[in-house]
Amino acid sequence: MRVASIHTYPMKGCRRMDRDTARVEPWGLDGDRRWLIVDEHGVGLTQRQHRELVTTRAVARPGGLTLDAPGLAPLDLAEPTGGEAIQVRVFRGRPPSPVRAAGPEADDWLNRLLGRAARLVWLGEPTRNLVPWAVPAGAGAEVSFADGTPLLLANTASLDAFNDWLVESGSAEGPLPMSRFRPNVVVGGAAPWAEGEWVGRRIRIGGAVFHGVNECGRCLVSTIDQETGERGREPLRMLAARRNIGQKLLFGLQMVVRTEPGGPSPDGRTVSVGDTVEVLD
Repeated sequence: MRVASIHTYPMKGCRRMDRDTARVEPWGLDGDRRWLIVDEHGVGLTQRQHRELVTTRAVARPGGLTLDAPGLAPLDLAEPTGGEAIQVRVFRGRPPSPVRAAGPEADDWLNRLLGRAARLVWLGEPTRNLVPWAVPAGAGAEVSFADGTPLLLANTASLDAFNDWLVESGSAEGPLPMSRFRPNVVVGGAAPWAEGEWVGRRIRIGGAVFHGVNECGRCLVSTIDQETGERGREPLRMLAARRNIGQKLLFGLQMVVRTEPGGPSPDGRTVSVGDTVEVLD
């Protein structure tokens, strides 16, 4: 098995960045979901509320971010290391996260994009933001603004099997691209749905070791075309018919980063396209 592609999402809910290689940090891949749009109550806004975010590009660079969207001039931002210190929530029911506000220029840009009051914040200290459930011994608890765990792995063979189901059903939707599922690491060479057998196991990818926590229950964001913002019924309808386990519609594997020997170290472990993927135990 090998890595087929790598993706990060610098601003949560916005368009992906396709990567050839990425550094693995305790809270995930470098530059992944360190920026978040929040409403006037300090609660995160994503494609769940604003499908227009699919065409918003947030390109990370060392020390900052560039925002670009149709109809708006690009905006270059530096990491607001001295910005206003506030607390926000990724979701209303989650614990608060300590962040820095990006400032009025960024907020005005977002107001024009979304047609509502919004603020942009930056997670400068991921070590203080924790996975919202218990993690296995030897794994890090830190997380970026990801929904639950630092990384999502997806399997090309599982997507192929899913699209075969769509063809068999005569669905007018499909085949669906992998971008619908917004993974970080896509692997090829595994059997369909093999990732479900990796729950509770260690997985070595390139120079880093991860722990498979659970299969990922999918939400309405997966029904949004990541090129156009149009919403359909798939993949949730087919997952409800074929992959409804414990009342969750499953696709992909949620992972945390191992911090024991063999996991990330200060010199920086990386994952790259073409790296070998090995299930250790």
